[in-house]
Amino acid sequence: MWNQLLSGFLGQLIRHGSLVIIYANGHSMRYGDASPSPIVVRFHARSLPRKILMNPDLAVGEAYMGGTLTIDKDDLYGLTELLVINLARQTNAGLYNWHVCWRKFSRKFAQFNPIKRARRNVAHHYDLFDDLFNLFLDTDRQYSCAYFTHSTDTLELAQENKKALIASKLLLEPGHRVLEIGCGWGGLALHLAREHRVEITGITLSSEQHRVAEQRARASKISDLVNFRLQDYRQVKNTFDRIVSVGMFEHVGVPHYDEFFAVVRDRLSDDGIALIHTIGRADGPGATPAWIAKYIFPGGYSPALSEVAAAIERSGLYITDVEVLRLHYAETLRAWRERFEANSHKVREIYDDRFCRLWRFYLVTSELAFRHFGHVVFQIQLAKKQDAAPLTRAYLSAPKPSNETMSELKQPILAE
Repeated sequence: MWNQLLSGFLGQLIRHGSLVIIYANGHSMRYGDASPSPIVVRFHARSLPRKILMNPDLAVGEAYMGGTLTIDKDDLYGLTELLVINLARQTNAGLYNWHVCWRKFSRKFAQFNPIKRARRNVAHHYDLFDDLFNLFLDTDRQYSCAYFTHSTDTLELAQENKKALIASKLLLEPGHRVLEIGCGWGGLALHLAREHRVEITGITLSSEQHRVAEQRARASKISDLVNFRLQDYRQVKNTFDRIVSVGMFEHVGVPHYDEFFAVVRDRLSDDGIALIHTIGRADGPGATPAWIAKYIFPGGYSPALSEVAAAIERSGLYITDVEVLRLHYAETLRAWRERFEANSHKVREIYDDRFCRLWRFYLVTSELAFRHFGHVVFQIQLAKKQDAAPLTRAYLSAPKPSNETMSELKQPILAE
């Protein structure tokens, strides 16, 4: 019965491209058009059709991780792209839409992130073995969307472009006091301090990120300008000339948006400027896929601009500039995926095959969400006063990285 129900669903869903499913009982079915090279998927558990129908987002990822679903030639990218394209074009995927509606209904509970829970959620992803991130990120370990100004940009250069763009939007001056909410491994903070001579405080909830950031600061020539804290944004008490947050807002959770922007407002000086760089969705409010919420970013959510803007309006802050980065994250994730694949044997030495498949699934599905499923990146500039930022965008010509910066990019990140 479950095979027949899943077959009926796939027959309605797959209209572009071709998919062959070989069920655990040996029976095979083809769905879609007459494409000469179908994606061939093999089910190795009779329970898999039932699990997919009950919770498709979760079940497909878990089956791939556990080996009960295999793909000929291990073409995970091809299978995921086929599914994503068909879902994006489908107006009546009733079963899938029901799951999305349920996740939307329950997201306020799933994204309730008080301080203790926020710390556990961050540790789940960011406190993995340190060497893992060195295997696929750039040499400065920027774990957020890069900015590709040319198709020939390397990942390292595109990440430098991103840091330069952010710095220009912050309108930094020497001596400015800067707060970075979610400082990662310290790369942006060290860049801003070195290039603009600002005093920067970076906060994170990841003990591993905090350890590496402090280590990098001690080894730098600007340790007097940077201060890294293991701290929640709600615990900060000082006032700052500039506030920046890159790739952290996705972890705040919808129930805490008002709280977050109240902190930004209260911690920002009267003539200060803040910049929020976050993953978002172009198609309105949604919900985090069940597999991502369970295995990658518990408590996380990529918001629609309407959700963020409403919270900003309630805070009393001005939105002084918004830029939407389209496909930049798809290219960033492509570079990460290719580096991860090239180093998968090293990842397997640290963890195991299941972990490699988990991260492959994460990187592939994330890249395709940005290519086909309406995911983008928002950069939102904020201020307390209308005239805190210039009235035109002429000042946003991003400077080229200095020779000192580019020479440092050739050095591997410090790690014990």
